Amino acid sequence: MPRPTAAQLAYGSCTVIFSTLAMLLLSQTSSSLGIVLITLSALALGLLVAMTVPMPKPSPSATAAVVRERVPARRETASVPVSVSASVPVSASVSASSVPEPVREPAGP
Repeated sequence: MPRPTAAQLAYGSCTVIFSTLAMLLLSQTSSSLGIVLITLSALALGLLVAMTVPMPKPSPSATAAVVRERVPARRETASVPVSVSASVPVSASVSASSVPEPVREPAGP
């Protein structure tokens, strides 16, 4: 369960205080049972008000940064035909497809 925000605490506290005062003044009760019932009902009303205050939504930039991952772009290499001269044997010639490409990994988080 998320922590209550400052607005929730303020609205709930003000509701409890003002509703307790209003109910005590309007009912003019002097019995301890009446005071306990009014206090408990004010607490329930304050809790209801505090829970119905809308929670702040996360900023769009914070959620977009979490969702989007950095994926390195794939680079296309140009294929260069290798010419084989008559003096070089075929087994010694290096073709463009047999040369390994360097591995590029992302640099950390």
